[in-house]
Amino acid sequence: MTDLTVRRLLIDLEQPIDRHWCGGDAFLTAWFNALSMSFPVGEQFFIDSVRTGLKALPPEKQAEFQSEVQGFIGQEATHRRIHALFNNHLKNQGLDNVWERRAGKRLTMMGDVNPLHPLGVTAANEHFTALFAEWLLARPELFEGSEPRLKAMWLWHSAEEAEHKSTAFDLYQALGGSVQWRSRWMRRVTWIFLSDALRQTANNLRRDGTLWRWSTWASGWRHLLGKEGLLRQSHGAWKQYFRADFHPNQQTSDLSERWLANNRDLYKAVGAAA
Repeated sequence: MTDLTVRRLLIDLEQPIDRHWCGGDAFLTAWFNALSMSFPVGEQFFIDSVRTGLKALPPEKQAEFQSEVQGFIGQEATHRRIHALFNNHLKNQGLDNVWERRAGKRLTMMGDVNPLHPLGVTAANEHFTALFAEWLLARPELFEGSEPRLKAMWLWHSAEEAEHKSTAFDLYQALGGSVQWRSRWMRRVTWIFLSDALRQTANNLRRDGTLWRWSTWASGWRHLLGKEGLLRQSHGAWKQYFRADFHPNQQTSDLSERWLANNRDLYKAVGAAA
C-alpha cells in the first residue's frame, strides 16, 4: 500500500491572475486553463468512485486499503478546492467552462452501476494525469516567466498525481476487474479526454482572441506533437496500460519525490479526509 500525505498548498489564490499567466504563451495558458476547468467535477467523480469501491471490498480488504484511500481522497479534495478557486478567476476573465457541464452530464449517466466501471474510468484518468505529471515535472522550464504561485500549484498537483496514480487501479484489481474492461475504458477515456481538452482549449483561445495567431498554433504543435511534446513523449507509457501484466508502479521516477522534498516551504502536511 502507498502512504499518501495530504498537503495544504501555501499560496494565495485570492489575488487576480494575468490573462496569459503562463510566461505570456497564449496556447499554454489556454491548455492549462482547460485542464483546470475539468478538475473539480472530475476529481469529485474519482473520490466517489474510490470511496464506493472501498465499501464494495470484504472487511479484511477494506482495512488493507483504508489508509491509502483516505490519503487519496484528501489529496483529490484539496486539488478540487484549489482548482475551483483558480477557475473562478477564469470565469471572471470571461472564459466559459463548457467541459465541466459536458463532463457532469456524462458522469451522471453512470449512475448506480457496478463499482468496477467507475473505478475503471478513474484508473484510466489517473494514468493519464500521471503521464502528464511526469512530463510536466521533467519540464519546469515551461513555467519560465510565469507567476510563481501558479507554477507552484501545477507542480504540486503533478507531484501528488504521480504519488497516488495506483490507488484506483489497485482497487479495480482487488475487486476482480478484467483486463478487457480496463483496456476498453482506457480507449474511451483517451478519446473523450483529448477531444474535450482540445475543444475547451480552442474555446478558451477563441474567447481570448488568440486562436488564429501563428504563435498560438506553433506553441500548440511544439508542446503537444513536437519532439518533446506531451503526446509524443507519453505515447509509449500510455500504450503499456493495455498489457495484461501492467501496473502503474512499473512507470516510476524520482521527480515527484524530489519536487516535494525540495519545495517543503510551499505546503503544509495536514490530516487525511475520511
